[in-house]
Amino acid sequence: MSSVPEQAFEALLAEDRLFPPGEALRGQANVSDAGVYARAAADPEAFWAEAARELHWFRGWDRVLDWTPPHARWFVGGQLNAAYNCLDRHLSSARRNKAALIWEGEPGDERVLTYWDLHREVSKFGNVLKGLGVVKGDRVAIYLPMIPEAVIAMLACARIGAAHSVVFGGFSAESLRDRINDAQAKVLVTADGGYRRGRVVHLKAAVDEAVKDTPSIRHVVVVRRGGGLEVPASATDGRDHWYDDLMRQASADCPAEPMDAEDLLYILYTSGTTGKPKGVVHTTGGYLTQVQATARWVFDLKENDVYWCTADVGWVTGHSYIVYGPLANGATVFMYEGAPDWPHRGRFWELIQKYGVTILYTAPTAIRAFMRWGPSWPDQFDLSSLRLLGSVGEPINPEAWMWYAEHIGHGRCPVVDTWWQTETGGIMISPLPGITSTKPGSATRPLPGITASVLNGEGSDVRAGFLAIPKPWPGMLRTIWGDDERYRQTYWSKWPNVYFPGDGAKIDDDGYLWLLGRVDDVLNVAGHRIGTMEVESALVDHPAVAEAAVVGKADEIKGQAIAAFVTVKEGILITDALKAELRQHVADKIGAIARPDAILFAADLPKTRSGKIMRRLLRDIAEGRAMGDTTTLADPAVVARLKTEYEGKES
Repeated sequence: MSSVPEQAFEALLAEDRLFPPGEALRGQANVSDAGVYARAAADPEAFWAEAARELHWFRGWDRVLDWTPPHARWFVGGQLNAAYNCLDRHLSSARRNKAALIWEGEPGDERVLTYWDLHREVSKFGNVLKGLGVVKGDRVAIYLPMIPEAVIAMLACARIGAAHSVVFGGFSAESLRDRINDAQAKVLVTADGGYRRGRVVHLKAAVDEAVKDTPSIRHVVVVRRGGGLEVPASATDGRDHWYDDLMRQASADCPAEPMDAEDLLYILYTSGTTGKPKGVVHTTGGYLTQVQATARWVFDLKENDVYWCTADVGWVTGHSYIVYGPLANGATVFMYEGAPDWPHRGRFWELIQKYGVTILYTAPTAIRAFMRWGPSWPDQFDLSSLRLLGSVGEPINPEAWMWYAEHIGHGRCPVVDTWWQTETGGIMISPLPGITSTKPGSATRPLPGITASVLNGEGSDVRAGFLAIPKPWPGMLRTIWGDDERYRQTYWSKWPNVYFPGDGAKIDDDGYLWLLGRVDDVLNVAGHRIGTMEVESALVDHPAVAEAAVVGKADEIKGQAIAAFVTVKEGILITDALKAELRQHVADKIGAIARPDAILFAADLPKTRSGKIMRRLLRDIAEGRAMGDTTTLADPAVVARLKTEYEGKES
């Protein structure tokens, strides 16, 4: 863990706009009694036990929680199966013939799988995996585009008791190899290719390169993406198999394996600031309880909703809120393979109109891109089906929140800004749409049954400091795969028996939480510790700005000076006068101490493939250092362009 100065953060940004729940929503929401917070706080174990009873258990638990810091065991002795809870238990009701997955590929091909269809496909692929030698406790790597087979493969693993390790389909052969080897996966499920912005992504070629040095892999199953995709998939006899050939021969009779509540469900790798990626371990009972409950509470899921989370299944958001949470609730989930700007910048809005999407859950990065492109794109489509909007991935700037609410929600839809992590498993801090008055840019309050604090380095409560989770929660990671000491040091060494997520936060006068950004990104200007979110939000508040990222640059006098990388909205003319205006706007908005010393206008910012801005690389650029690892970037060329521009235009 990096060394972080221990003094409290400055709290600079003020936001007092308040949006109470609409009367109709307040009366019909799944959670409408504000007393739920007090009940959960009075007896958290009883509260989570009640939530767990919404699931199907083959055997009830003996104890709700065993807590031996930093290790928790939830629903001890209980047995269940995640795939059974997502599929089988819906088949005896009207949901049997309800759409579970509605899918559209980037070229426009479509598929619909009912719960009965999905159950059949998952059962067949479970038997395929068994036929390839996969047994309970084995690990299966999944490297697929956003196609229904990704969900099928995940649930098939869960059904037979194997753990899946999903690797995002945009990762390199080297990244895939390292994750396979760390998990010692026995089988790899991939595709011949996929589509992204009109281009074919050659997944099988990356697989062939990766498995040259993955001795644990015995079989590779290859999905034909279809739809006219012309990608030659090389085959190695005895190792490589076509998915459809195996499925034709497979039985649809595959009983769900009873799993202990603490049995491994999946490993998901998240990049560390240093060293190899961390294999975050999630088990079955507590994780499924939390994602099923939070999906129902936060998104107010109803029987006739069409729910769209725009994340990839390769990220935790896709695991928890495309697959396990919504399907455990019997929801209809929409999946889309492609990018939001292909073949035009209105593709998302076109899809919402076409399929009658009612709930949209997307990232601030995407929302700021939509802002940059302008409201003329969503204005071309009928978005009246939408009733709730969500945000996930990083803190959302207040003005991006307002744009989302006004131009996508048209003032009708509550916006639920959610904070959580790969490590937490499910949503931790979020409004409840039938109860919570929202503030643009704030994730508001911890959910019922969740405790969060803001502490200083000594562990005392402060108004602005470090976010801390002092009590265990059901969906929490259990360890880092194969490295429990790293688990202890990374998350539990800052304060005794308190989880440290690595984020800065503040609490306002109403008790609402504001996430200030990663503590590794904090600015230390003349002794003032300033969160990146506040300066970036002040910049985005200017009507010319769509997106901004700020970093600290070494300065002999201040210690650090603020360098801002700014993307303006389309049609805005970039001038020296605008640069001066933006610097003054930040000073007026949150104080002179936060005035950027340098501003660079950029057509785009370096982002990971999950949409997070890579401020580490921007610091390298601002300070003239050799650039760090760029393998996880969506577009590595962005960094090179920025480096050239910054060196030529620094001011």
